[in-house]
Amino acid sequence: MKIALDAMGGDFAPLAVVNGAILAASEVEPNTQIILIGQEEVVKPLLEQKVNLPDNLEFMHAPEAIGMAEHPLKAFTQKKYSSISVGYSLLKDKKVEAFCSAGNTGAMLIGAVYSIKLEGLSRPAIMSYVPKTKGGHAIMLDVGANTDCKPETLQQFGEIGSVFFRQLYQIEKPRVALISVGEEEEKGNLASQTAYKLMKENSRINFVGNIEGRDLFKDIADVYVCDGFVGNIIIKMAESYYEILKKKNFTDPFFDNFNFELIGGSPVLGIDGTVIIGHGISNPQAIKSMVLLAQRMVKADIQSKIKEVL
Repeated sequence: MKIALDAMGGDFAPLAVVNGAILAASEVEPNTQIILIGQEEVVKPLLEQKVNLPDNLEFMHAPEAIGMAEHPLKAFTQKKYSSISVGYSLLKDKKVEAFCSAGNTGAMLIGAVYSIKLEGLSRPAIMSYVPKTKGGHAIMLDVGANTDCKPETLQQFGEIGSVFFRQLYQIEKPRVALISVGEEEEKGNLASQTAYKLMKENSRINFVGNIEGRDLFKDIADVYVCDGFVGNIIIKMAESYYEILKKKNFTDPFFDNFNFELIGGSPVLGIDGTVIIGHGISNPQAIKSMVLLAQRMVKADIQSKIKEVL
């Protein structure tokens, strides 16, 4: 297995990415190779400072880099030799099985759509984990890729989310819920009301109805569906809970699950390949977790199963 990693992505790149790649290289399964992609003049000196670099860590030169504040579409299309563009090229040509980056989220999404979008799916979605108070996790999508969604798109999110959860956690019929402002079928905006009816009639989804924000962390569903506007607000608020409690020196196993460093990143579902987008402030621990998450997704063969559903 080969996993490509964007050395130039993130607020603390390339140092944090290099250190995270070294950590990951010692924990990935045997015969897993990590390919670090970046500008030679800044990445190579960091690697040369290290003693006894892991044998399963390679470097690939990419002369350009996409900054965190650059316009995603313009940057991706004009910088054809950026680390993100090179990573997607490797993934499209099947030279790697996964691509990870904590860089420009918009550019990563543009790259996914331009390079490896699945036919039959209206839009890919960014997925995030939702911890449960009783232990374990649910998943939520979308959390930022699509701020406005048609009902048919929300229904597809339920389908691909079900595939992901079934493959990764071996749950035959994951429970799917639609995030809304009330539990009743008629609650919510027009898009969610229509999506409710579509999901209720879809035999490929084990639909359990609407769920309100206050019940999000209960063991009511395994897959939560919403548009990217709602989902992004939820996960950013959850991250703030963890930061506030951390500053107050409060520790609790449930709230520790909000620590993005342990999860690593958010998978992009609905594309022909494994892509993980990390947090912009990712440190070496988060980079390592991102690579390990990519490895688990490749082993579960998520995209092939989504293809079958589509």
